[in-house]
Amino acid sequence: MKKALMAVLFGSALVLGACGGGGDEGAEENGGGDAGTEENGGGGEVDTAAAEQAFQESCASCHGGDLSGGAGPSLKEVGSKYSKEEILEIIKNGKGSMPAGQATGEDAEMIAGWLATQK
Repeated sequence: MKKALMAVLFGSALVLGACGGGGDEGAEENGGGDAGTEENGGGGEVDTAAAEQAFQESCASCHGGDLSGGAGPSLKEVGSKYSKEEILEIIKNGKGSMPAGQATGEDAEMIAGWLATQK
């Protein structure tokens, strides 16, 4: 219970910290587009904040809140190794010591799309 609560609190702090509060600067840095989304290379946009939150809730306890790894491997450059579809298959079916179904449905899709951008 404590781990889950800490993961939620850490994830919330991470998301709130990432959102920041700064006028139009974010729009310029992101090409004038929506600062909360990015292309995932697989034909669609990723809601970065929602994907990061889902990752924190389902994956960070093993892969680290900053993707650096821990009980599971680092995911910092996972997008250069696997496509969104391959990452989604790993999330759904597991791999190595990772059990299947750590995230499901829309959360699994969002996480896979976001991780595919980590290159």
